[in-house]
Amino acid sequence: MQLRGAFTALSTPFRDGQVDEAAYRDFIEWQIEQGIDGLVPCGTTGEAATLSHEEQGRVIKICVEQAKGRVPVVAGAGSNSTREAIELTQMAKDAGADASLQITPYYNKPTPEGLIEHFKAIAAEASMPFVIYNVPGRTGLNLLPADLKRIVDAVPEAIGIKEATGNMNQAAQVIEHCGKDFQLLSGDDFTVLPLLAVGGCGVISVISNIMPKAMSDMCRLFREKDLDGALDLSLKMAPVNRAMFLETNPIPVKTSLNMMGIFPEASFRLPIVTLKDENKPKLEAVLKEAGVL
Repeated sequence: MQLRGAFTALSTPFRDGQVDEAAYRDFIEWQIEQGIDGLVPCGTTGEAATLSHEEQGRVIKICVEQAKGRVPVVAGAGSNSTREAIELTQMAKDAGADASLQITPYYNKPTPEGLIEHFKAIAAEASMPFVIYNVPGRTGLNLLPADLKRIVDAVPEAIGIKEATGNMNQAAQVIEHCGKDFQLLSGDDFTVLPLLAVGGCGVISVISNIMPKAMSDMCRLFREKDLDGALDLSLKMAPVNRAMFLETNPIPVKTSLNMMGIFPEASFRLPIVTLKDENKPKLEAVLKEAGVL
């Protein structure tokens, strides 16, 4: 399958501590109306770490149902337990997701051989296309391009990578090792435009939760070789990108969605807590300047 353009790493709305299904469906509809190219439920921004397996399956199913095939759904289904990743991937497959997002196992720091066996096991028991998520800042493990090539050679289901190192040399080497048809997606909103220039095909984005049209348009303009237009949008989003990391993701982005009236609440599950009072006016000022509020 072809993944191209801006995919939103969807935030998950809560009401009274539970997943707010109505708000989530409305949010997905708004994303599609705004021109987003794809949806990613149950990632880091979606607070998958504090969803039960039952909730995760339900969130993915809601997303697939609401998307109605209009855009691809890449469901977060990774874990640092191979057995758990298999179960989550089968759940995503049963829900009708087009692909899954598989984080490199965190905390336990497997060797390259362990990574190969991990992804082989997932593909053997729950075969579907998947994107590997390389985010060493959260996992403590950096999947290097040469080792990625070994995984891709061993596991045909591995169709792409969400590269969140922010290292353009490493991103360029992904294409060098895996070929121009391998799907390189940015996992870092600050570096989308340069990553496209070294052979990337899109982004799994945080900021597109609140600026889906801008991010989707930037990717499209780059494909159409309107580099000035793409740069203008990149520069417009830059201050908002910084604001999304005033505190740990997803605190600022979910707070923004609440400020915009898209989410009824800006509530989280522990150990994530609400945005500090002193950061709220800073966030609001940036959103107003960008025309989001």
